[in-house]
Amino acid sequence: MLASYRRRHLRAMQLRELDILLAIDKVCRTNAIPYWLDSGTLLGAVRHGGFIPWDDDVDICMRLDDVPRFVEAAARELPEDFFVQSPDTDPSVRTPYVKVRDRRSLIVEPGDDFALPYAKGLYVDIFPVVDYPRIPAKAIRRLARGYGRAGSILGHQHYYSLRSAAELFYFGAKRALFKAVWQLALALRGTGPFEGTIIACSGNGNMHRHESVRPLSEITFEGHTFPAPADPDAYLHDLFGDYSQLPPEDARQGHAFFFLEDLG
Repeated sequence: MLASYRRRHLRAMQLRELDILLAIDKVCRTNAIPYWLDSGTLLGAVRHGGFIPWDDDVDICMRLDDVPRFVEAAARELPEDFFVQSPDTDPSVRTPYVKVRDRRSLIVEPGDDFALPYAKGLYVDIFPVVDYPRIPAKAIRRLARGYGRAGSILGHQHYYSLRSAAELFYFGAKRALFKAVWQLALALRGTGPFEGTIIACSGNGNMHRHESVRPLSEITFEGHTFPAPADPDAYLHDLFGDYSQLPPEDARQGHAFFFLEDLG
């Protein structure tokens, strides 16, 4: 029943997310804030000219230094139905990056905690990007994956028990260690030829050469023109390998358990 509902309402959900993206684009263009389509959204633009037919989210990237400027401008200029969600504006939220949420809708995803009052409307993810340390790519991936796994475990709801206390201590120490090594590598070696999302968001250690990202290009997505990486082909190969191949039919599904595109 839920699967049938998602299929029937998916397009309406996508179009509501497109509205959010268009509002973000207007803020960024007005205030000269660079950003670009990322991940499945960029893949959809290249392969389908819009959303991947079964996708239910929108991802963009922005340099970390530009995020505060965006948050300030968006709070001032976004339509009132949209909300800039971050740990500062919504203290109970656990994600270490900014989302723009639609107050008129609802989405339920794995990991959502309804004991916490953070906003749960449809959204666009804005992933912050930084330069990576000048160390081998294999080391970058190991650090990012270790940090991401520890962060994921710590981010889940915990109950009072000896086991949960041990987990919090062990994975807290592990995450702190990986972060310290990352910072030490930056301090000793400086930045190298790669960039990617901050380590707290880079679960797989995906990275891109600077020249594949900038100068930004443009791409058509759902009939509108949006910023894209300089070399979308290289960028998507970094993320997905042979992205021209469609996944098996049983893997063609979105992230949401349930959503209401209009609370009306």
